[in-house]
Amino acid sequence: MSAFDRLGRHLLFSFDAEAAHGLSIKALRCGLPVGGRAPRDKRLHVKVAGLDFPNPLGMAAGYDKNAEVPDALLGLGFGFAEVGTVTPLPQAGNPKPRIFRLVEDDAVINRLGFNNEGHDAAEKRLVARAGRPGIVGVNIGANKDSTNRIGDYISGVKRFARHASYLTVNISSPNTPGLRNMQAREQLAELLASVMIARAEAGHPVPIFLKIAPDLHEAELEDIAAEVTDKAIDGVIVSNTTITRPALRSPTHTGETGGLSGKPLFARSTAVLARMRKLMGPQSAIIGVGGVDSTETALEKIRAGADLVQLYTGMVYAGPSLPARIVRGMSDFAAREGLNSISELRDSRLDQWAAAPL
Repeated sequence: MSAFDRLGRHLLFSFDAEAAHGLSIKALRCGLPVGGRAPRDKRLHVKVAGLDFPNPLGMAAGYDKNAEVPDALLGLGFGFAEVGTVTPLPQAGNPKPRIFRLVEDDAVINRLGFNNEGHDAAEKRLVARAGRPGIVGVNIGANKDSTNRIGDYISGVKRFARHASYLTVNISSPNTPGLRNMQAREQLAELLASVMIARAEAGHPVPIFLKIAPDLHEAELEDIAAEVTDKAIDGVIVSNTTITRPALRSPTHTGETGGLSGKPLFARSTAVLARMRKLMGPQSAIIGVGGVDSTETALEKIRAGADLVQLYTGMVYAGPSLPARIVRGMSDFAAREGLNSISELRDSRLDQWAAAPL
């Protein structure tokens, strides 16, 4: 960690976690964080779902909920950025406090509940950045009090298909009551069919990904893989936060409700990722998320079957220079190993991770 990152962490950790998040967004808007330069290495280029990614590392949804700073994130070295989760109507989310740092574990528990400014605000910002380079995905969700959640996703597809590089259908947050039930096969089939119809009606064939939870059983993963394949969804993102509590060292906050992210999520999310790769085959696109905080953990996601990887909590602890450091590390690794493409690494530890316990 650089001296700038250490100073920034000390400053931000003097604030409550949600206030610190808001300050980091403001700092990015002002151009303050300097993350160092990420190399432009052709060996790191990855083509997924028809999109050309300059490198396989992305910022996960949840950080830039309202599409305020996607270009600033790309400037930190990310190969792509995912904004949201965005719901049709603005909503405040769950009562505060709702973000808790588990410092000894390099982890976070959150129960935010899709707090965001709604479709109108996000669309206005995305329209304003039209024509700028860079891959920016939009993560869409449903309002907590919606009486038609599938309708909310249809609205998100129609609203953002022309503004997004790709769309993510997020039904895996544990912080909106009943949302994860949409991962059950019958509801999922209806949702995905509706989403694909909405994309066709929108007239913009933007890639669509499904973001799933890490807390699913084998049979549930099989059902999801079958429906994703049947409905021709472009890929899956594995995974959202977990409601499980693996052995944690932090003395406080471990009993808080919500989704756990960060280092303790790495093993479980990577095992689920590998199982989904086995179920979906080599051609489907998979983005691996959960516990990525270094070049090695990013590479391990690829070894386990990921085409692309994302992080968020890792940057909370390692600072804004983390993405550029990871990308430099990937470039050095590719050179050292004589790789023509980082994609050559994919699936090289698939069997081991697919056999790992959940």
